[in-house]
Amino acid sequence: MVSNKKALEMVDVIAEMFPNAECELVHDNAFELTIAVLLSAQTTDISVNKLTKPLFEKYKTPEDYLSVDISELENDIRTIGLYRNKAKNIQKLSQSLLDKFDGKIPRTHNELESLAGVGRKTANVVMSVAFGEPSLAVDTHVERISKRLGICRWKDNVRQVEDKLCKVVPRERWNKTHHQLIFFGRYHCLARKPKCDVCPLFEECREGQKRYKASLKEA
Repeated sequence: MVSNKKALEMVDVIAEMFPNAECELVHDNAFELTIAVLLSAQTTDISVNKLTKPLFEKYKTPEDYLSVDISELENDIRTIGLYRNKAKNIQKLSQSLLDKFDGKIPRTHNELESLAGVGRKTANVVMSVAFGEPSLAVDTHVERISKRLGICRWKDNVRQVEDKLCKVVPRERWNKTHHQLIFFGRYHCLARKPKCDVCPLFEECREGQKRYKASLKEA
């Protein structure tokens, strides 16, 4: 792994590349954001935004999601993956909000993670985006680039990646860095075709160097 100093320098380069990075899930409040993040599992934000535009017009409160049969909700979100399980979690989450939190999204990590379908990543996103609390969520993009750049070990789990990044990045930058790392992974260091040929971090990227050496052998 690279040193913490080198890791922060890499994060700084990424920050310069995507200074205006922000959450791309369209939402108007914490409840909609929570539903959108839940729906985004193993699905692109673009697909979720197409779905939530009509969904959020139909369902505005936890009561709305509970007022329909599960089959109707499944049909409303069937264009995305895992829709049956997600529909079930949305109704369970909505019931929990009414039973325990007066119908409102709670404002602590532990309470958020007590909701159906809400893991640590979703809780971090909601705390960061909806409530402005310092949090650094690790999704597939953040995990991939952290390991490619040698900021983390290949064998590190998601929580270990989060802990390392939070150690490297100043707390006041966690929220912004989360989005900048996502943009870097989504639009530059793509999973299958990373843009190594135009990457300012290429010389320091262990994955980029590995790919380059492999291409020379093939040639």
